[in-house]
Amino acid sequence: MRDAAAHALTELEREIDAPGSGLDRLRLMPTPFVPEVRLHLAEDAIVWWARMEAAAGHALPAPYWASAWAGGQALARHLLDHPELALGRRVLDLAAGSGLVAIAAALAGAAEVTANDIDPYAVAAVTLNARANQVAVDATGNDLLDSTEATADLVLAGDVFYDREMADRMLPYLQRVAAAGADVLVGDPGRGHLPTDRLAVLADYPVPTTEPSVDSSLRHVQVLRPA
Repeated sequence: MRDAAAHALTELEREIDAPGSGLDRLRLMPTPFVPEVRLHLAEDAIVWWARMEAAAGHALPAPYWASAWAGGQALARHLLDHPELALGRRVLDLAAGSGLVAIAAALAGAAEVTANDIDPYAVAAVTLNARANQVAVDATGNDLLDSTEATADLVLAGDVFYDREMADRMLPYLQRVAAAGADVLVGDPGRGHLPTDRLAVLADYPVPTTEPSVDSSLRHVQVLRPA
């Protein structure tokens, strides 16, 4: 994984430094609902993905890190509006994607921040985005969802209930770390596999989104915790 993440970092650095503009480019921009955080996002993630796969000659993971997903934006906004949630604490951002939530936790004063994602390109994107925002975030690519140890005081999970397989692994993990004493916060725009009977709503936000293939540019997003 380390070699794959290093290769992905080299690729993304080359993409960021490349001249030109267009739908298939990455651009450093303020996050719509969290303008305090700037991210390297794709003008059109699907077009960027197609070009990169054509250049590589093989399939690449879907670039979830190249869009500002609504659940992550709501979580990041919640942390920055309530910095006491992260202040001085060890924070883990699961399925971190761009690293938006991890970066917000660092800006809110967390003592240590780890952003975890199994996609090496996401690990690379977190590294670049943390650098752009001048915060310290440890980006890791290990699959943590079968672990039983709670290594963080606050565990954050944005947009993780997008399919059944992920939901079936994510919910037990979040319940285990909560039972071990960690605070858990989830950000979700009402995806089909959100276990609403297992979570309590803390806040809700109308979030502008850069997600591809979304009918509305504004999504109603909840911040939740295990009930």
